[in-house]
Parts: sequence; structure tokens; C-alpha cells
Amino acid sequence: MDQVWQVELKRVFGEVYFRARRATFGAIVYGHWYGAQSEETVKGGGHKYLEMIREEPFTKLLNSNEHVIGSWDMALEWAEKEWAPQMRKAGLRYLAYVVPTSIYATMTVESLIQRIGDEFEIRTFDDRRKAEAWLQSVGT
Repeated sequence: MDQVWQVELKRVFGEVYFRARRATFGAIVYGHWYGAQSEETVKGGGHKYLEMIREEPFTKLLNSNEHVIGSWDMALEWAEKEWAPQMRKAGLRYLAYVVPTSIYATMTVESLIQRIGDEFEIRTFDDRRKAEAWLQSVGT
């Protein structure tokens, strides 16, 4: 059985805002975001993804925003101009986005997809299991 590798990022007062995990030899990285996000937290999680893909490359990312509250549009330009091109260069090809129930967070995800849709094959889902099934069905 594969070992599971996991990382958590916390706010100053100890509340988890980002969690990512993968099986040692797994093709999919699972990222989960929690609560309200700021430019600092989005960049923190984004940099963690970059660190992870450089340490052990992966092609598929399940990025869940289902527990995000509000917009994080202040980080969209950074995600478009820095994060997405670096992730693409490092090997990311498929991005499954689990959208939140918050309309503002969903609008931010939609705006991000418009900005970075040329970098990866991106699909949105309202259910983690469907997102995972799609990632398992595509590429290598």
C-alpha cells in the first residue's frame, strides 16, 4: 500500500486554510482550501503546490474550493502570470476544480479558468468523487 504524504498550512492563530496530500506514487495531488482566502494564503498554497510538483512531478491536481468562503480575486493575476505557467512547465496537465457553494468563490474560480484555461485541461465539478473519476480517466 502506498504511503500518503500530506502538508497543512495554517493561519497565524492555527486555523488550517490549505491541505494537500498524495499517495507516494500517486498521479493525483488532492488540494483542499478552507475558509476565507487572502492573497497571502492563495500564494502560500500555490507555492506549496509548486514545491510538491518539483519534488515529485505529477500531472493531475484535484483542487477543492468547496469549503472556501468569499472571493479571492486579489490573487488572480499572480495565479495567471506566475503560478499557472510554472505548474505547466513542471508537468501539470489536468486540473479538476471542485467549486464551492459560495457564489463569490465560484465566480473567482470561473474567472481563474478564463485566465488559465490555455495552460491545462480544466473541468469544474460540484462533487469530489466526480472530479476524481475524471482525473483517473484522463492521460497519465
